[in-house]
Amino acid sequence: MSIDLASLNSTQLQAVEWQDGPLLVLAGPGSGKTRVLTFRIARLIEQSQGERFRILGITFTNKAAAEMRNRIDGLVTEGRDRALLTTFHSFSAEILRQHGSHIGLKPDFTILSEPADRQAILGQSIKAVIRNDSDFRPTPEQLLPALDRLLADSVSPAMAKKHLGKQPYADEIADVYVDYRRRLVEANQMDFGSLLAAAVELLEQKPAIAKQIRRTYRYVCVDEFQDTNAAQYRLLASIVLETTPNLFVVADDDQIIYQWTGASPQRMEDLRSRFAMRVIQLPENYRCPPEVIDLANNLIRHNEHRSHDKKDLSAHKAVKSKGSVTVKKFEDFEQEAEWIAERMGHMPVSARTHCVVLARTKKLLEKVVDALNAKSISAYIAIRKNEFQSPPLRWLHSMLRLANSRQDREQLRRVCAAYYSLEGLNFRIDDVIARAAVENGDFLRSWIAIASEQRAVEPYTKKMLRQTASTLLDHLDHWAFINSAFEWLEQAEANIGIAPEGTFDEFKEESQIWRALEDEITKGIQRSEMPLHNFLQELDLRSKERPVPPNAVRCFTIHASKGMEFKHVFLIGLVEDQLPSWAAVKKGSNSQEMNEERRNCFVAITRSEETLTLTYAATYFGYSKQPSRFLAEMGV
Repeated sequence: MSIDLASLNSTQLQAVEWQDGPLLVLAGPGSGKTRVLTFRIARLIEQSQGERFRILGITFTNKAAAEMRNRIDGLVTEGRDRALLTTFHSFSAEILRQHGSHIGLKPDFTILSEPADRQAILGQSIKAVIRNDSDFRPTPEQLLPALDRLLADSVSPAMAKKHLGKQPYADEIADVYVDYRRRLVEANQMDFGSLLAAAVELLEQKPAIAKQIRRTYRYVCVDEFQDTNAAQYRLLASIVLETTPNLFVVADDDQIIYQWTGASPQRMEDLRSRFAMRVIQLPENYRCPPEVIDLANNLIRHNEHRSHDKKDLSAHKAVKSKGSVTVKKFEDFEQEAEWIAERMGHMPVSARTHCVVLARTKKLLEKVVDALNAKSISAYIAIRKNEFQSPPLRWLHSMLRLANSRQDREQLRRVCAAYYSLEGLNFRIDDVIARAAVENGDFLRSWIAIASEQRAVEPYTKKMLRQTASTLLDHLDHWAFINSAFEWLEQAEANIGIAPEGTFDEFKEESQIWRALEDEITKGIQRSEMPLHNFLQELDLRSKERPVPPNAVRCFTIHASKGMEFKHVFLIGLVEDQLPSWAAVKKGSNSQEMNEERRNCFVAITRSEETLTLTYAATYFGYSKQPSRFLAEMGV
């Protein structure tokens, strides 16, 4: 059965039917860009049955990759496994699993997702490199952002000094960077930034590896290209042939809001010239009311250095009577937050899930959440969590990490700390390590032995320890261990009097997150075929944030809302020093920072499907504020 393309408009169809060569799809908000991307991949699969080439689809979040995967599953019945839909970080991790030995990395490397873990290694580098008598004595917390910029710019250790130039303490920072990168590899560890940087260096230094990838993936498709940093761009450039690139890129230069992580408007222009990209534009918006589209066009026209041929958004929705946009002014921010809460209070409970409160900063959202909670209205702020927080899940996660790296002292410490919370038994780490010295240095085996020798444990805990020895030590069956661990944890929760108060407060919620991530990571493959290190790496690359509670009002920063849509959008804090930010105001009206703040506002208002409410106040936290210049620019 062929894919039905009748629902596509003419420009969408033109993009979907694009076959070979480079193409840039300039897709405005609400223009169906994800639909175009997935339809094209599905069409390529369907029209090449029997061929062996694969298609690579890269995006920024696992959620976006999963959505693309689900859409393609609904469009084609055969050949779906020929499309790899992944993120930049997951793709880099796969490259390093297969070829990292060239740079001294083993396939079972650990991914550091916690800042504290990275700071611990960075602290060692600072101590080793910088002299005690130096007047440059940064803390790891202070220096980590500088290293992150070097990684985002994909600066090799050999080029660090040249890249830093004449900035203060350039030599010292470069030497620390070199030592930090070296220590990561020696410890068989990567952080998020070094995943990309190491993959790029590997592809550029070993052309045969890049050639193999290009031979495997005939077509490369990229979503949200405007968010790429230098490392991600270089990764793409390494896996497509500049002479005959089958590179299909979807982007919108009016939605570049991640300059602080390395995104750049200049990168779009470099892409177009480097690969001689043909351009198809998707200006038709299927999401927003016409009134909102008018505001968005008015606003974004004030930005300079947009694509020179960029078309205005056009509204697909029928023109209705005025009233989809509301603007409210208040005496102070407390009144603003109170009014938002009152509006939500008058809505049916079921309608609140279709509302979002957007702000430039989390500080503003927290006040709104307080006002909502005061009226017994459930509210949710999206906060990325890279690690599980409850002792039960921290124990489970650390046990698997220790099974993967049997001499990892930090994971042993975490296992002992979490087990103490669960069982009240405190094992000295040095005792476990001393015992391991006579057992081939296996910390996990020693910990299980010491735990099993304790008399003051429940029968179900002894059963779990016996099962762990069998599943994790003897048979290396991490999936069986996970199931037995959850069985034990559920029994421990039922006997909650043994554990300290609060130990299981987040257990049920985080268990659901764990199981959902398991399903997402293993979708389309047999679990028995996924080694422990693959599972852990993919788990570490995913956020562990809690799901939205039923009927809760969502409160997101503008950055967190990107890619989403809501029936009713409330954009608060539209004053100078908030939106635009204080830093942008200080830089000036024609600065890159001001242009990005304008794009932030553009992204925020184009989340709305039915209504948009814009609010601002005369004072915030005791300081008088002027209305945002963006209100006047929108023409409200």
